[in-house]
Amino acid sequence: MTFDRVEHWRRTRNLMALHLTIWFVFAFLVHWFAVPLNEASFFGWPLGYYFAAQGSLIVFVIQLFVFNWQQHRIDLAYGAHEDEELE
Repeated sequence: MTFDRVEHWRRTRNLMALHLTIWFVFAFLVHWFAVPLNEASFFGWPLGYYFAAQGSLIVFVIQLFVFNWQQHRIDLAYGAHEDEELE
């Protein structure tokens, strides 16, 4: 298997762009609309609070693991992964 740097970088770049877009939505856009969302409530708390404060953090943690898993699959597909030693 040969290492295709151009295709590996293209897929890595697209993955980064996707995850940065998701990050932007949950870091900025959700917070901009938190005030109108506060008109509704969820278990007695404003809905904007859950989306902005709690939801964004949950998405960021999940996104971290998903990005790592997806990038590892790209690296494996193009032979760019680090050798993993099993002991």
